[in-house]
Formats: sequence, C-alpha cells, structure tokens
Amino acid sequence: MKVIVNVFLKEGVLDPQGKAAHHALDSLGFDGVKGVRIGKQIILDIDASDKAEAEAKVKEMSETLLANTVIEDYTIEIA
Repeated sequence: MKVIVNVFLKEGVLDPQGKAAHHALDSLGFDGVKGVRIGKQIILDIDASDKAEAEAKVKEMSETLLANTVIEDYTIEIA
C-alpha cells in the first residue's frame, strides 16, 4: 500500500528555507506571493491489510521518526 507523509513546520516556527525562497521569488519578479513554507514529503510502500492498519503503522512511524512533533506537523495520505 502506498502512503504519503507530508511533514511541515508548525505555525509560529521560523522557516529560514521558506523565507529564502520567498525572497528569491520576489527578486525574480513573482509578485503576489505572501509567504512560503518548505516541508518534506515521504513516500512509503508498506504491507497492510487495510487502510486503518496502514494509517496506524504510519502514524507510529511519523511520531517516532519521520516528524519532530515538537516543531513539525504532518499529514498522512493513503493511496
């Protein structure tokens, strides 16, 4: 089963990569960009009998390793 985990900084946590990308977009003439936040996407191919089992496994993986839950949030998409 294919599972996608999107990890991104929580609101209020400084995002220096996002700030640099925002500045670069402004410098390149892309108007109207009010903010940029940069995250990461992790794609897993796991064995699971159903979506509930897949979500439970990936939630545990995310809480344990894939996301730093002190400063990051994450979403799980099951394809």
